[in-house]
Amino acid sequence: MILTGGLKSLLPHVLRRIIRCNRLSISNTSGMAEGYKQANVVILHESLADDFEKFCHANNGPLPLLYRSKPGDWKCPTLSSDSDSAVITSYFTRTDCLQYKIYEHGASTGSLKSLKEYSEQLKDMVTFYLGCSFSFEKAVQNAGIPIRNVEQKCNVSMYKTAVPCYSVSTFRCNLVVTMRPIPESKLEAAVLATSESKEAHGAPIHVGDPGLLGIQDLSKPDYGDPVHLHPGDIPVFWACGVTGVEAVINCRAPLAFTHSPGCMFITDLKNDNVTVRSSREIPQVHCISQDPLHYSIVSAEAAQKIKTLETLIGIDPGDRGIIHLHRQDELLKACLSISHARSVLITTGFPTHFAYEPPEENDGPPGALAIAAILQALEKEVAIVTDQRAMNLNKKIIEEAVQLGILKRPVPLLSYQRESADSALMFLCENGNPGRPRFDHLIAIERAGMAADGNYYNARKVNIKHLVDPIDELFLAAQTIPGVTTTGVGDGGNELGMGKVKDAVKKHIKDGDVIACDVEADFTIVAGVSNWGGYAIACALYILSTCEIHDRYLRKAVGFPPLAKKVIWLSALPSVTKEEKLLKTLAQHGVRSGKTASLEMEVDGLPFYNTHSLVIEKLL
Repeated sequence: MILTGGLKSLLPHVLRRIIRCNRLSISNTSGMAEGYKQANVVILHESLADDFEKFCHANNGPLPLLYRSKPGDWKCPTLSSDSDSAVITSYFTRTDCLQYKIYEHGASTGSLKSLKEYSEQLKDMVTFYLGCSFSFEKAVQNAGIPIRNVEQKCNVSMYKTAVPCYSVSTFRCNLVVTMRPIPESKLEAAVLATSESKEAHGAPIHVGDPGLLGIQDLSKPDYGDPVHLHPGDIPVFWACGVTGVEAVINCRAPLAFTHSPGCMFITDLKNDNVTVRSSREIPQVHCISQDPLHYSIVSAEAAQKIKTLETLIGIDPGDRGIIHLHRQDELLKACLSISHARSVLITTGFPTHFAYEPPEENDGPPGALAIAAILQALEKEVAIVTDQRAMNLNKKIIEEAVQLGILKRPVPLLSYQRESADSALMFLCENGNPGRPRFDHLIAIERAGMAADGNYYNARKVNIKHLVDPIDELFLAAQTIPGVTTTGVGDGGNELGMGKVKDAVKKHIKDGDVIACDVEADFTIVAGVSNWGGYAIACALYILSTCEIHDRYLRKAVGFPPLAKKVIWLSALPSVTKEEKLLKTLAQHGVRSGKTASLEMEVDGLPFYNTHSLVIEKLL
């Protein structure tokens, strides 16, 4: 008799007994024994066991270790109450998975319903039980979220990725993930429902385009079955215990066994109903790119800190109407995008003092260097592009910033000139190939932006085009390159990137109909003084880097949290002392303030920008 109905409501020990008797015709255990934990199984020779356990601890997202047996011991009393029953002669490890795989020297040599014929070899082998995402399916359904593979009566889709796991001895492989289609409106609920199920892989490690994980075709999973997305569904990826299978394959052990992917060991452990309480533990989901589609995850606590920063820098000391340019959560989304970037290009420079040499103002460079400093501390590649006429000045400023301890090392300094129609693409991408961008994110801070008539204007409506190189073209070209995002920081609406709020600039800013920048950035950060925007970006990146939820998402739940680097990040943050030193250096090179006296007013005996720096430091 073959049993196939009502499996989701059966108790685990009943299901194991049915499986043991080979009375099931199903191909996977998804949806079975609802509310109970399921486990991946890896069986290795005892000589490899210690290293594999270390490998699990180093990659506990895909390999949450539930239990490790002693050599030749098929009992796991913490997982299964009937494992030591004399009636079943302790066969459960060898018989209680739907199907097993056998590997010899890294090659799969067959599938088995039972391992009893290998009883002699198994006496020197250790069994590992690893958490499985099937365990959280009931919690996801309880949150009103459909499980598409259960609906479609098939196994979950599993894919090899290009994400390397943390290697231990002979155990090295890339991460394997499961994919579940989730309706866009339910993304945050799905993340919340799974985030506390750490023994079942926890929260997703990626939300959005599979190509960002190195997955080329969702219709061709490496393990399991293809699961079809409904209209409005977003592919969501969780770390998967089949990562352990890949590790077994790559270690080329003479003999090893695993469960067959999707055919889990069903335990007697109930899933814990954990209630997330603190804002540090509550995840939020934010879309940071449409092409490719990419969402990021951050804790509610970190997000609120960054929103507070955004409010702080939005103060308008000159009463110029910039409050009307503000767009909520732009600082948060910009910094989430930057945190995912590998290489960042920064530009600054507003030659508002057109009658002087140099014509630059001192708003912009300090903020740009503050961003560069935290990016260096976060071990990202960073470069600065500026006007050809200002190269020597900026080179000296960067050198002195290194001497002052503001920068860890010199930042590469670049210039851009239009020589042909594809100059911008050639500058941003290797050989002009949009598939190979040199930079993932572009940031403009207090950089003169091109108006609708093709000219560049200062706040007094004076055309300064003759002093400005066409760096705007890089931001326009970036709009055509998938995976490259941009941020504009400004305080008046005539800065590069402010095209996103140009209608508000024309309506609320003096002479806005003439001076408004026409070039958009993906994210627009509006500040009372642009330097504040740069300082806020630096502080926000620090907040994100110290957010456990976001750090895990960046690491894809493999490796270890970089806790030892926190001191380095903290030392890279902007401060009143650093700002004073840098402004003094700029003054020595003839760089003047571009703001009116009202913008440099004193509060409690300190210049306003210094007071603001102190507020930011207190927030952190």
